[in-house]
Amino acid sequence: AWYVPCLASLETLQELCRKENLTCKSIGITNRSLKSYEVEYLCDYKVAEGKAYYLVKWKGWPESSNTWEPRKHLNCPLLIQNFLRDKNEYLSRGREGKAMKVRNHVKTLKPAIADYIVKKAKQRIALQRWKEELNRKKNHRAMILVENTVDLEGPPLDFYYINEYKPAPGINVLNGITTGCECADCPAEKCCPKEAGFILAYNKRKKLKIQPGLPIYECNSYCRCGPDCPNRIVQKGTPYSLCIFRTNNGRGWGVKTLQKIKTNSFVMEYVGEVITSEEAERRGQLYDNQGNTYLFDLDYDSDEFTVDAARYGNVSHFVNHSCDPNLQVFNVFIDNLDLRLPRIALFSTRTIKAGEELTFDYQMKGSIDLTSDSAEGLSPSKKRIRTVCKCGAVCCRGYLN
Repeated sequence: AWYVPCLASLETLQELCRKENLTCKSIGITNRSLKSYEVEYLCDYKVAEGKAYYLVKWKGWPESSNTWEPRKHLNCPLLIQNFLRDKNEYLSRGREGKAMKVRNHVKTLKPAIADYIVKKAKQRIALQRWKEELNRKKNHRAMILVENTVDLEGPPLDFYYINEYKPAPGINVLNGITTGCECADCPAEKCCPKEAGFILAYNKRKKLKIQPGLPIYECNSYCRCGPDCPNRIVQKGTPYSLCIFRTNNGRGWGVKTLQKIKTNSFVMEYVGEVITSEEAERRGQLYDNQGNTYLFDLDYDSDEFTVDAARYGNVSHFVNHSCDPNLQVFNVFIDNLDLRLPRIALFSTRTIKAGEELTFDYQMKGSIDLTSDSAEGLSPSKKRIRTVCKCGAVCCRGYLN
């Protein structure tokens, strides 16, 4: 189904709920907030008759209900801390790149400063709600965090989190597998990889042991083995807590790991809407004009299908390109053995430190790097607008495609 974002502001929706005496937890209207006052954020500051006052936005109340309150009436130290930090951040930026001295004893704030503080407060709330939404929808144990200390950008308005492929009409991503291995203790001679003509992809420490370009065959829902089978890795989902963060060099959002990741470890799956290559060609022209790249060709056996993660995807939607990446693409088959429709898994190519950004090469095709002269890879088109690469790697090719 296609979704249409609500065009009404949060304040408008809150006011409508209050007039109709309705509750809606997702926009901050609860039975408690209908009958009480709770500080949502602080909007402005002034000193009058020697007393400090803050302009308060009340949770669940529209901005027209904001009131000036003396400091002693406010029991919200974290919100005051956020207010002061946002004020100092704005002032420290200065004008024309020159830092300004921060004065903490002002009597009133300039409108531009108050406006920035309100925008940061709204952004903080929006990102918190987005984080909660992502963690409600994910199907793995690891946490997803969201962070923006760079600009005022909020959550993407036209992105919907999914955990597995979303097939376009007429495409079947589950082609009726009806048998599995009979192993009591995988891997055995007739385990799933051997039946497919390949070796087991993982070692005893559940780390990848095969070379790029080779497929991964995991045990499926019909196999006799249980959930602790060493040949069930990708299907369990992301095992690491990750953070979607705003980059400071114009690359938009990115993803960093919050935990150390060892070499050859499964990190995440690339999911999105599965479409035909013809449809991908049409969408690709549009994405190129926007400077975005979300198309991933499923070209392990043919070029019939493509994954489009522009509107539907998981954390991998936000992973940036690098010409010197720390993630490698592998094709995975679990409950679908159709060679035209592999699942796409990203594994670490080296040890990745906690706090380090995760990247993969957008020009990987079938897990094999293409030359910089090729226009294929994530996009099926042969002639495309070239997008300048900002990865900053020593070996940077200069373009994403």
